[in-house]
Amino acid sequence: MSLQITGIGVSRGVAIGTAHVLMRGDFDVSEYSLPKEGIADEIRRFRHALEIARQQLREIRNRIPSGTTADIVEFIDTHLLMLEDSTLTVAPEHLIQSQSINAEWAVKQQRDALVEVFEAMDDAYLRTRKDDIDHVVNRILHILNHSDGQTSLPEDNPALSGQILIADELSPADTVLMQHQGISAFVTEYGGPLSHTAIIARSLAIPAIVGMHNIRRYIRDGETLIVDGQRGIVIADPDEATLDFYREKQAAERQRRLQLFQLTREPAVSRDAVRIELLGNIELPSDVQAILEAGAEGVGLYRTEFMYMNRDDLPSEDEQLERYTAVIRELNGLPLTIRTLDLGADKTANNDDRHCINPALGLRAVRLCLHDHSLFRPQLRAIMRAAAEGPVRMMIPMLSSQQEIFQVLNLIRDVRNELVAQNLPFDPTIPVGGMIEVPAAALAADIFAQHLDFLSIGTNDLIQYTLAIDRVDDEVNYLYDPAHPAVLQLIQRVIQAGAAAGIPVSMCGEMAGDTRYTRLLLGLGLSQFSMQAASLLEVKDAIKHIDTRELRPLAERLLSIHDLAARQEILTILGI
Repeated sequence: MSLQITGIGVSRGVAIGTAHVLMRGDFDVSEYSLPKEGIADEIRRFRHALEIARQQLREIRNRIPSGTTADIVEFIDTHLLMLEDSTLTVAPEHLIQSQSINAEWAVKQQRDALVEVFEAMDDAYLRTRKDDIDHVVNRILHILNHSDGQTSLPEDNPALSGQILIADELSPADTVLMQHQGISAFVTEYGGPLSHTAIIARSLAIPAIVGMHNIRRYIRDGETLIVDGQRGIVIADPDEATLDFYREKQAAERQRRLQLFQLTREPAVSRDAVRIELLGNIELPSDVQAILEAGAEGVGLYRTEFMYMNRDDLPSEDEQLERYTAVIRELNGLPLTIRTLDLGADKTANNDDRHCINPALGLRAVRLCLHDHSLFRPQLRAIMRAAAEGPVRMMIPMLSSQQEIFQVLNLIRDVRNELVAQNLPFDPTIPVGGMIEVPAAALAADIFAQHLDFLSIGTNDLIQYTLAIDRVDDEVNYLYDPAHPAVLQLIQRVIQAGAAAGIPVSMCGEMAGDTRYTRLLLGLGLSQFSMQAASLLEVKDAIKHIDTRELRPLAERLLSIHDLAARQEILTILGI
């Protein structure tokens, strides 16, 4: 009898194959004390484990096929860099020596301390980057324990080609091997839409489902499976009629991908000739190539937080300038929007010991930058100097009051005077915009629009703050609803405020790259979207099949009615 199980679909597509259930050798890390004369040997054992971990990742890095997407290569490189970082190399040695403890326990302590920092961040995407620490630490711990359990997929197993992988979680190293071996889909017990597993799946265009708790209890190794990545469904032991249905879906999906690829160089224009601007979100200079290959018209969001993380010092003005100009050169005349630092009140950002009880409502983003000008001023200088090399916009995150706007603009004016006095090249007219992520900012968008050059709606935070839920919390993420009436009214208010002031309004949150909401957003009047590279062609294809004249009345009606059944009818028409 067929069994159907539902999880979180994070990468669309259909796969049919046999299950390969990956059972890892889980273990408990225990603490034990060392005699004084055993500390030196324990440190040597730890260093040996680090070197083996480096060798393993270098070997995987060298085996990455040419043409592999840049973000997957970046994940492997990030893990290699972490294995050289003092927070994971020197700090555990100090713990072994100062506390006379075993290497495993020292590594676990350091891991817990680092993860605590990431979990204090309000940005849902940045919070998931703690997965990097987990993957690297688990590799070290398995080596230290001489575990017989698999730390990753078997490195050379051609029999895995076409199979569907079932696992608790997957590391970036696993995904490289997965691509090499031709695994057709994967399903994991843990993870969310912003997890590494989800990001990599979308980059590889592999059907994937995450958050399917206890899936390994219900699926047998070698069992026939169907994975529907769009609907988040796994069907075990399907009958022949079901198999035929999904084979037809597979054929249609292959044809769709060929059609999408042909849209790369075409503009995003609706059926009624409305031109929509599609931009890309990046975190590192190496991400630029991926968005250009997907046909992005520039960068709508450059997250700069990673320059400040996993280091004891702060990035200098010159270091930041070098990073920004590298992106400008890569874009070759296309626009770049740089978001200023958006971190919470943790010591990796400001190198102090402040503790914030609730980071989501505490000293983060522009609040932190205005609190500590030594953090903010070098970045402002670097961005303004970089703008002399190409079209750059500066975007301020987490604004919530008019006073904050004035403080930022005054500081920018001071920096402008400094650069003039020092005879350094910069752009004195660099556009300055604000991210609308707080309900208060959305409600006051008409006031904000009078003082800023553009607005950008950050839906990830705006939805979370409006609905008072954490989208990565399994207990409440079912409440995360981008189409909630309150959320839509705030989005409409921002778009209308921009139009009235004659300034552009973009959207750079996950909602912008989700084709379920493209019709609705166009109906609300949004004309500039910024998203991950993997979503660009999907959204462009959706736009080319839309007549915006048909959508505006539907969007207006949706915002004006209160009857639940009537609302659902309109949402269905809009494809939500």
